[in-house]
Amino acid sequence: MTIHQSIVIKLGGAAGVDASAVLADVAALAAEGRPVVLVHGTSAAADALAARAGVPVRHITSPSGHVSRYTDPEMLELYVAAAAGQVNKALVAGLQRLGCNAVGLSGVDGRLLLARRKDAVRAVENGRQRIIRDDYTGQLESANAGLLRLLLAAGYTPVIAPLALGHAGERLNVDGDRAAALIAAALVAEALVLLSNVPGLLANFPDESSLVRRLSPAQLGRAEEMAQGRMKKKILAAREALDRGVSAVIIADSRRADPIRAALAGEGTVIGDGRAERVMPGTGPWRDHGLAGSTSGDGAHG
Repeated sequence: MTIHQSIVIKLGGAAGVDASAVLADVAALAAEGRPVVLVHGTSAAADALAARAGVPVRHITSPSGHVSRYTDPEMLELYVAAAAGQVNKALVAGLQRLGCNAVGLSGVDGRLLLARRKDAVRAVENGRQRIIRDDYTGQLESANAGLLRLLLAAGYTPVIAPLALGHAGERLNVDGDRAAALIAAALVAEALVLLSNVPGLLANFPDESSLVRRLSPAQLGRAEEMAQGRMKKKILAAREALDRGVSAVIIADSRRADPIRAALAGEGTVIGDGRAERVMPGTGPWRDHGLAGSTSGDGAHG
């Protein structure tokens, strides 16, 4: 198995994301000897668990417009239970049923993901900025590629929950898309595939016929300005992965049949340069596909 030909998949955690089709694709790729790492989101499961516990779900909007979950100590316990317990083990069990020898981890295990806790978080509420100091979210710093290579070389498929270990040994909520980007970069993966409940970046959200099929790295700034909601984080994650050596990033739809294979065949928004064409033949040429003159935004969830 050649680990540098690995693929990192991020499965969104919002309602409407089809896990079964993604798991079938992961199992099929693993059976072919293709090293795959699956990173998953947790948003819908964490919200449902919080509702059952009677804990209100709050979100933080940064001055730059990025939205994240407000994770105070009470929400942190629920988030850990949903991410590392409920969602992670359900996905691992699903892969095992398909004959794929999956191993469930969070970023806390084996120091897989290290992050710095944000002691003070700036948030915008009702047009005004305020400082939040009891939030347990983290700024990702490094990924333990050695641990993942050991698992992949032994024939295991890692399934990773978006939690990280802080400098003081605390558990931290981290963004799943950016965690997947960091892992893909650490493994020097051939491709990072971000799957959610939309077909990719839409020039005129929610019109799915306005899918932007190709983006060069130079167009990411314009794309991030256009994007709204969770899509902003996906564009940011794409930039981080490409800047760190990943050949191609594909933002694609989990709701279709064979979603990973379809993404690798160029279905979705493919972001990259000439190296991406070598990874996925037929996905060029790299030129503007729908960004020019568009002012409306695109949203994604999870």
